[in-house]
Amino acid sequence: MKKALTLLLALTLSLSLAACGGNGGSSAASTPAASGSASAAASGEAGVVSIEGKTVAFIPKLTGNAFFEAANNGAQEYAKDWGITIDYMGDATASVSAQVAVINQAIANAVDAICISTVDAAGVSDALKRATEAGITVCTWDSDANGEDRALMVSQGTPEVLGQMLVDMSVAGLKERGVDPEKDEVTYCWHYSQATVTDQNSWQVAGEKIIAEKYPHWKNVNPDNYYSEQDAEKAITVGEAVLEAYPDIDLIICNDSTALPGQLQAAENKGYNKDSVTITGFASPNAIKEYCNNGTLYNWGLWDCGVQGGMGCYVAAYLAAGNTVKVGDVISIPGIGDCEVLPNDSISAGATTADTNNGVVLLPEDTIYTAENMNDYNF
Repeated sequence: MKKALTLLLALTLSLSLAACGGNGGSSAASTPAASGSASAAASGEAGVVSIEGKTVAFIPKLTGNAFFEAANNGAQEYAKDWGITIDYMGDATASVSAQVAVINQAIANAVDAICISTVDAAGVSDALKRATEAGITVCTWDSDANGEDRALMVSQGTPEVLGQMLVDMSVAGLKERGVDPEKDEVTYCWHYSQATVTDQNSWQVAGEKIIAEKYPHWKNVNPDNYYSEQDAEKAITVGEAVLEAYPDIDLIICNDSTALPGQLQAAENKGYNKDSVTITGFASPNAIKEYCNNGTLYNWGLWDCGVQGGMGCYVAAYLAAGNTVKVGDVISIPGIGDCEVLPNDSISAGATTADTNNGVVLLPEDTIYTAENMNDYNF
């Protein structure tokens, strides 16, 4: 089994997000560059306008969630070296109305830039347009806005890469239980925040396509999916409802950092463990270690959200300072690496890209966690 895990990790790394290089990678990038080199890169590269002194409103989907808090912690560490101010602004409720109120507050505060993970791209569209009209640079991270409502998006990966990662983790967990994913019928479902969250929904769509092509014996018992709206308590009750409706279900995929711990707690409440059901998905290591120690799951994954938060705030400040980019250009982010600007259709099929200051940059690496490596990470 260790050999299988090694092969799985190698496959995931081979699919990892290679559009950001330099000293990238979640381990290397977790520590900002020494202040001297970071300051020089932020203010002294030929043709690059310094970002020092800029203020970025860093807006999560909701506060109090381990993923978003870790992203803020990472961003704040980078900000010290870059000489920028990051105002972490959010609401404990993952709702459109709450996020619009936060955007409006950022506008009133006259920040230089906004870097936001949207709850609902359509729902916050008008508010982001108002920010742009007020002269504020808008960028996104984690969950995108409409392409025309922002400049750059810092994405954790393409839907295909992350959908494949979710399927690969599912396959590994099933095999650990003695299930043959290629020959056995596997009943499964998806549990995540909501269909309007563009990133999570795109991973589910990509994952379904991969399953249909490679694992025709798998059966989605609830094609409409289960949603818990990034509410921690609701994630538990929805998770229990899944197990009550399908007590013999083989696999539950939770591509959401609130749904996964909620589903795992529900499994423990109902007396399940990793030998009776396979549960996997995306969440920070610290949010899931307890469940892994309890024997409730075999693996899960994520990217370095601290790096992603830092990257999002950097590119927002970079454009707010007056720098201009187009597809194919490279942004050198101190302490993280050189990141190429990709077109919007790299993460959203059919999306158009403006001639300047519009596109996508990708994180350098994702990681799969198990009991063997989870304690190597602290976020």
